[in-house]
Amino acid sequence: MTRSRRFDGVDWGLLGVILSLLAIGIVTIYSVTSNGQGGTFPIFVKQAVWIGVGALAFVIIASMDYHKLARLSYILYGLGLLLLVIVMFSGKSSRGAQRWIALGPVAFQPSEFIKIPLLLMLATYYATQTRSGWLYRVIVPGLLALPGFFLILKQPDLGSSLSFLAIYITLLLAVGVKSKAFGLVLLSALMMFPFAWGGLWGSLHDYQKERIISFVDPAYDPGGKGYQGLQSRIAVGSGEFLGKGLYGGTQTQFKFLPEGHTDFIFAVFAEEWGFLGAVVLIMLFLILFLLGLDIASKAKDMLGALLAVGVVGMMAFNMVVNIGMTVGLAPIVGIPLPLLSYGGSATIMTMAALGLLLSVKRRRMTLIQ
Repeated sequence: MTRSRRFDGVDWGLLGVILSLLAIGIVTIYSVTSNGQGGTFPIFVKQAVWIGVGALAFVIIASMDYHKLARLSYILYGLGLLLLVIVMFSGKSSRGAQRWIALGPVAFQPSEFIKIPLLLMLATYYATQTRSGWLYRVIVPGLLALPGFFLILKQPDLGSSLSFLAIYITLLLAVGVKSKAFGLVLLSALMMFPFAWGGLWGSLHDYQKERIISFVDPAYDPGGKGYQGLQSRIAVGSGEFLGKGLYGGTQTQFKFLPEGHTDFIFAVFAEEWGFLGAVVLIMLFLILFLLGLDIASKAKDMLGALLAVGVVGMMAFNMVVNIGMTVGLAPIVGIPLPLLSYGGSATIMTMAALGLLLSVKRRRMTLIQ
């Protein structure tokens, strides 16, 4: 009996769902910015450029052996931490946050790109770690992720730091933790929460604190920090069942809804296409996640399975939190909707992560008699 490596063909189902979500994103961004927003280089054109760059990253990573990437994971993660340190001291600031590194006319966000090295590093650790117990399953990988988490939180970028944490928790749950160990960690976390919360709350800017307060109390400052959340819920509700049609959303077209092309793009889509359109959009995401989990279940080794689960977990967390904050079920923390929201770094990172997912699918081992 011998083994041979077989490269599967293109997964047209996966590719079709990805292209559908990207197309919805472009159309929605065009709708909300078609009045000339973005100057001589329209925002939807910029997003199309980022999608092109992301498509290149998707193809390159999908064609690579994920084992080779895994062997470089600790180095890549170290480089990511170095970039976050550079951001802390000399990063580009905007709206009270210092999150970007400028390269001429282009700026990129290291807190987005370090998510893939984190996923590679943790998946590699768990795939090669034979010892069990809460120390090696929970504490050690948690300590590996902790520097990146705090450096991102320091920027401050609460949304990316929570997404960073979600990758760790997804892989932790995927490898399994004994109930006694998990209970001990949970009890310790609850005991430390008052002290950790004091440090976390103190690291947030005033506008982030007010966003959390406005989530707890929706009537808090409706004309100020609670304005975005309130207008978002109005936009979603005004779409009713069938929506108002493309360019027909009053909240969107009359600019009552800020950041309609970024964090609140779901509200724009829901106003234009209604409840039915929102259900279709969520179903597309669910199909994407199910395809990802199917890849994980059929992966040839634990490393591939953990990478696929990690990609799905990261995207699912971002999707749930983004839609949740749009409809008032989660605080506004600045997490973009994957494949739809405008943003170069997030779009390229998401496409690269999906390329990693396809890399896992294409490298299954087939037994030949």
